Amino acid sequence: MTIYGGRFAGRCAIVTGGASGLGKDVARRIVAEGGSVVLWDLDAAKLAVAKDEVGAAHVVALDVSDVDAVVAAAAESAAVLGKVDILICSAGITGATAPVHEYPLDSWKRVVDINLNGLFYCCRTVVPLMLANGYGRIVNVSSVAGKEGNPNASAYSATKAAVIGLTKSLGKELAGKGIIANALTPATFESPILEQLPASQVEYMRSKIPMGRLGEIPESTAMVCFMASEECSFTTASTFDTSGGRTTF
Repeated sequence: MTIYGGRFAGRCAIVTGGASGLGKDVARRIVAEGGSVVLWDLDAAKLAVAKDEVGAAHVVALDVSDVDAVVAAAAESAAVLGKVDILICSAGITGATAPVHEYPLDSWKRVVDINLNGLFYCCRTVVPLMLANGYGRIVNVSSVAGKEGNPNASAYSATKAAVIGLTKSLGKELAGKGIIANALTPATFESPILEQLPASQVEYMRSKIPMGRLGEIPESTAMVCFMASEECSFTTASTFDTSGGRTTF
């Protein structure tokens, strides 16, 4: 991995799902490239460890599906950082593995609450902070499942499709205001989230990737950090693909 020294100098970021996986790796790289980061995550114990590993300025333990908690966390984070330039929405869960007609209602609601409602709350709350400064970069982590749909993963697929739609709307609303909003659509990559899935489901998703392997976290981290940087200046309301050839649109 190449570190671009100073790429995020003076920039301040909030990263949700920042205690592990892609969120944690993105936060680590932003700090390594000169930025300041606040990590948000549900797991307070993992957050404490991640804070030291990443070099984060602050951490906030919260459930992003609780809008009041999101509003409070944004205010707390802005106070610590002084401003918010970057929002990385990486928090998400897979939900149950089951066909639609057998899908557990409680799992469906929880996936929608975290993956869609929670992401919406984060964007809705943080955008005004960016508008106040006339600058922002928003990266919403979606999935190829949002483009293609994975069988036995209807809640995950539906919410990730909704993230793409929300991001397209958001990016167009903010175009011309100094704020860029894009979505990442990775194929399955090696991450703690895979622990929520049966091996058969992981193998199915691997089989759909032309490169014949799962992605690696640093590969998506590199794309997210470009999307979060000043270099990404003329692409908004769009999706960036890290799928090993699975999707090309």
